[in-house]
Amino acid sequence: MRVYPSVKLYSFTVQVTKSVKLSNTVVKTYKFEIFTATIEKNIREGIFKPGHKLPSVRELKAQYKTSISTIQNGYEHLVILGLVESVPKSGYYVSNRPEVVKQAPKPRLRPVVRDAIFKHHLGLTTSLRAGRKLSEFNVAAPGDLLMPQKLLLRTMQQVIREQGAGLLHYYPSNGGATLKASIVKRAAAHQSILHPDELVVTDGALQALYIALTAVCNAGDVVAVESPCVFSALEVIRVLQLKVIEIPVDPLTGFDVDFLKKACHNTPVKAVIITPNFHNPTGLSLTQEQQLALLSIAQQHHIAVIENDIYGDLHFHGPRPSTIRRFDDSGLVLTYASYAKTLAPGIRLGWLSAGKFMQRAEQVKFALGSTVSPLYQETVNKLLAGSSYDRHVRAFRMQLARNAHFAIHLLSAHFPKKTAIITPAGGYNLWVKLPEHVDMTHFYAQCEKIGIRFTPGSTFSFSGTFDKHFRLVFADKFFPKKIEAIKLLGKRLR
Repeated sequence: MRVYPSVKLYSFTVQVTKSVKLSNTVVKTYKFEIFTATIEKNIREGIFKPGHKLPSVRELKAQYKTSISTIQNGYEHLVILGLVESVPKSGYYVSNRPEVVKQAPKPRLRPVVRDAIFKHHLGLTTSLRAGRKLSEFNVAAPGDLLMPQKLLLRTMQQVIREQGAGLLHYYPSNGGATLKASIVKRAAAHQSILHPDELVVTDGALQALYIALTAVCNAGDVVAVESPCVFSALEVIRVLQLKVIEIPVDPLTGFDVDFLKKACHNTPVKAVIITPNFHNPTGLSLTQEQQLALLSIAQQHHIAVIENDIYGDLHFHGPRPSTIRRFDDSGLVLTYASYAKTLAPGIRLGWLSAGKFMQRAEQVKFALGSTVSPLYQETVNKLLAGSSYDRHVRAFRMQLARNAHFAIHLLSAHFPKKTAIITPAGGYNLWVKLPEHVDMTHFYAQCEKIGIRFTPGSTFSFSGTFDKHFRLVFADKFFPKKIEAIKLLGKRLR
């Protein structure tokens, strides 16, 4: 094949390597096209944005094993096309000229496939802070003004000063020894005896539940859950491909232990997921008799009891309630909790006492991530070791009790007659049932128009049993805007 000599074009030297004849037209290919074609494509498709610094001449020379003059000629070609700008003593950058950006087509990205039902339910239970201002009663987390922001940030700063670079290292997979000792000590104060060697520090309560279920069950196994049951727990069950029996939670008598007993006689139930204190969303708690009866059923059928004590510290009256673990000597009870509900949702630190399932639980935990943030571990441990945590929780639960009373009074005064509300004794959830005549489509349409959000009851069950219900979270200040939104909604329902 004939090789053309160098020719002068656009006032710079271009080396021609070959010619290809297509339909009587000669198309010339240049050496620099081995890299300019890729850069041009990335710029035109918007992958390289305006201002993006391009590889240096020497980098491209080494990558493509060609001469410096070939690379320089290629960049000059891109400059003439208006795609690239040369900055003296700095290098080459994608041009900021508007016509270049304007003609760049959108990158051809693959469509992202998502579960529409999961996405919808997730939106109903999380905040939309990035969007328009709403009166949000749907997020089960303390509001900004009820979080101990100064206490947390001050404690974090102290921990950083004291621990320094030690916080940048891996901590033990199951959690730091001092934090676990603090957790054991606090549990003992309400007669729950935990062993530090059976404790796994987790990245929040949901991870603890995931570990517990994975340690106990295999895909296809049957688990019993409270009904209503919080969406996040149902999602973990779905992801693990478990089968579900929903155990009714009666508004007056609470968790139906007799229903569970009958279910266990007819079905090989592998685990029971239960919230003994201030169940989300009803706010109800198990009596001691119910706890003992449930444990007896579990021991008789060798069923694991996975209890969620996340709201246990948030009691409104009397002493801190205990857990089913208090009565267990079989190792069948797995207890978990976290500090996201009492401190701040961003403090992703929880724990799981895995009982006789510890061997499998610690393996699962390691597979999910070898350690939880050392900064969070040391911060929470410092709060637990002193009196700061108890002082905060005492003030927080007093405010929650006032909020619960106010919310119940507000709904009772402005919502339709026969609206049913369960009065909680702790936690921060109200479970509300609207009268049968209320059209729920109209209800949520009015919520959207007014700008107010509750968690629909339909998210708390696989069966759609609670379509007339909604959950109201009262873990934030009742600002005038929120109060007026509830009043207006009630007026439109009457």
